[in-house]
Amino acid sequence: MPDVFPGQAPSASPKTTVNSLVEIAGCSPVEGKVRWDPVHSAWNGSMMAISLILAPVFVSWSALAMFLVLTGASLLLGHSIGFHRLLIHRSFACPLWLERVLVLVGTLVGMSGPFWMIRTHDLRDWAQRQSDCHDYLAHRRPMLIDAWWQLHCHLDLVSPPAFDLGRAGEDRFYRFLEKTWMVQQVPVGIALYLAGGLPWVIWGVCVRVSVCGTGHWFVGHLAHRRGPQSWLVETAGVQAHDVPWAAIPTMGEAWHNNHHAFPGSARIGLYPGQSDWGYRVIEGLEKLGLAWDVVTPETMAARKELRPVASQDRPERQFSQAARA
Repeated sequence: MPDVFPGQAPSASPKTTVNSLVEIAGCSPVEGKVRWDPVHSAWNGSMMAISLILAPVFVSWSALAMFLVLTGASLLLGHSIGFHRLLIHRSFACPLWLERVLVLVGTLVGMSGPFWMIRTHDLRDWAQRQSDCHDYLAHRRPMLIDAWWQLHCHLDLVSPPAFDLGRAGEDRFYRFLEKTWMVQQVPVGIALYLAGGLPWVIWGVCVRVSVCGTGHWFVGHLAHRRGPQSWLVETAGVQAHDVPWAAIPTMGEAWHNNHHAFPGSARIGLYPGQSDWGYRVIEGLEKLGLAWDVVTPETMAARKELRPVASQDRPERQFSQAARA
C-alpha cells in the first residue's frame, strides 16, 4: 500500500507549511495562559443570548428560510472558500476583486476579521504539528471548558511565534475589514429589516452569527477528539478525525482528517461519498476562468511522515485509489 496519494508528484510544491507563521528562536506551543477575551466574549455571548431569548419569539417560516440560505451561502463562499482555502492556505488563485468579495463574505460570517482568523488558524495548525502543544490548541479539555476557552478566551503563549501576513497584511481593504468586522453586520441588518422586519434581523444576523461561531467550535472540537481516520501524521502530536455528519453543513470542511493529511489542498472531500461543496464551487470557478493553480493531493509533494490507516470506517483498499466524486 503506497504512503502517498495516487498520482502525487514528488517534485511538486508541498503546500504543507503554515503560510503566515514564522518560527523564531525559542518559540513554543506548550507553555501559555488562557485569558478572557472581552471583545469576542461579549460578541459571542450577546449573539447567543439574543438567539436563545428572542429567536423563538420572532420565528417565522420566511425568517427560518432566509436564515438557512444566508448561513449556507456565507459558510460556503466566505468561510470555507474565501477564508480557509483561499486566504489562509492559498490552495487556488483568483482575480483580486473576487478574492476580496469572498473575504468580505467570510467576514460577514461574524467570527472575526480576516487577520485574526489567519493568525488563529495558523497558530493552531503549527502547534498541532509539533510533538506537543497547549490543551487550548489541541481541543484537549472537556467540551464545556473547551467551549468557554474557544468562544470567550484567547491563549497567551510564553514564547509565541511571529506572523507575516504578506500581501494580505498590506491590503487596505482587509485592514478595513479587520477594524470593522462587527460593524459589517449593520448593513446586513438594515437590509434584512427592510425586507422582513425584526424577525429577519434576529434570525439573519444574531442566530446566523451564533450558529456559525458555535458550530465552528463544536465541529473543530470533535474533529480533534473522535471519529474515523484515513491518515496519520506520524510527527504530529495532535491527530485529526473526520466528522461525517457535518460534511454538508461545513461545505466539506468536516473531512478534517483529510485536511491534516493534505493541508494545502483545495479539495478536502477525497473519497467516494465525501461531499465537498466548497471544492465543487472552486471547480466551477476554474471552468469559468475565475480560478487557477488549484492545488489537489495529486499535485502536492509526498510527505514522509504521512501514513494511511486501515479501519472499519474506511477500508484499506480505498486509501490507494483516487477520489472520483
